[in-house]
Amino acid sequence: MRLLRWIPAALLALGLIACGPPKKSVFPPTVSIQQLKVLPGGQWRLTLRIQNNSYGEMDFRSLDGQLQVESLLPVRLHANFVRDIPTLAGDVLDVDVLPTRDMTQALKSIAGKGSAGSVGYHVAGSTSAKPEQEKARRDFDFSGDDRLSPVPGIPDTYR
Repeated sequence: MRLLRWIPAALLALGLIACGPPKKSVFPPTVSIQQLKVLPGGQWRLTLRIQNNSYGEMDFRSLDGQLQVESLLPVRLHANFVRDIPTLAGDVLDVDVLPTRDMTQALKSIAGKGSAGSVGYHVAGSTSAKPEQEKARRDFDFSGDDRLSPVPGIPDTYR
């Protein structure tokens, strides 16, 4: 009989615990090149897309990694920035890099081919971000492969 008196209190306590805010799942972001523009001095301006794959907003602050075109030597990607990216959304960031001579030649070899030409790339590294429900910032690794093709009618631009 005494045990029966505690059952409603226990059920009430469990119900209140269940009413707390659900923990939102956090997943690593993806980083890709949305556009590459060859600048007059030979530098490349990369428009990087950072895709937040988490079920909560993330506050991104920096990116450190590498860009490799085909199987050539990679160059460093680095940027400090402030981007609050909502749940399952993306934002862009411009990063300037100085390509190697071989990387420049790889782009020149497809420049006149229009959308029929493409060059592969690989980006990898980590980005510093603070998930919405966490107190501290942490690093998230990213890695991705894709291809770039010349944009018809826009010289020195690849997507």
